[in-house]
Amino acid sequence: MKEIMVVGSSLPEAYHKALEALYRYGEITECPDYNQKQKECSMTIVIENPLKEPMISRLFIGGHADLEQYRQEVLDGILDFRIGHGWDYTYHDRIAKQLPFIYEELRRNPYSRRAVIDVRDWKVDTAPGNTSPACLQHIQFFVRDGKLHAKVLMRSNDAPEATFMNMFAFIMLQKRVCDELGYEMGTYTHRANSFHCYEKDFKLLESYMRGIESGENLTYEYEGFYKELMEEARPEIEKKVKQLRENLNT
Repeated sequence: MKEIMVVGSSLPEAYHKALEALYRYGEITECPDYNQKQKECSMTIVIENPLKEPMISRLFIGGHADLEQYRQEVLDGILDFRIGHGWDYTYHDRIAKQLPFIYEELRRNPYSRRAVIDVRDWKVDTAPGNTSPACLQHIQFFVRDGKLHAKVLMRSNDAPEATFMNMFAFIMLQKRVCDELGYEMGTYTHRANSFHCYEKDFKLLESYMRGIESGENLTYEYEGFYKELMEEARPEIEKKVKQLRENLNT
């Protein structure tokens, strides 16, 4: 299984390099659980300055409302009420329970190597009949040179459909921890043991590659543009979430 590492100064730069590397060097393997093939490698993505503009890639499924909803799901738990109603967990539920330890540990010892959030719950994720075990496995925070660095491990990551939204939300989580503890943002490292594109999305990945190879602008500024679009989507997201909650209670 191929090991690939890419480094970028910004989120879109690193993400686009990862897509290109998967397209060029990924290996075709079987994926019997989903009755199709996949292009796959092991990928490490290093982002030197996670908040550097432009911060938004145009190469992901969805738009500003989808990205804002996912950010709220991970950081604020807007869909935690679905646990026990078709969902076994949310990332927010598992992360939020451990954040107090992260804050306490890094205040106790900024050079600690123990500031780890374990997202995988083996009792739940390996239970018979569980068809959606957590892809995110753990997050580790390091304080070095006055900056807080985040390192994320995914057991599995859908490159064209999920990776950008995952990284964006986890970077926003990193910023929240930085703000709480008073540190500057350090690097963000995203490790996917299986970084893949399903056969059904081969043409989507090819279209992403055509855009990257063309040299066209594939990014948006976050501050001053995309962030405002995301904020404008909040009332509609709130309405949608309220309806979901009401449907579960009827």
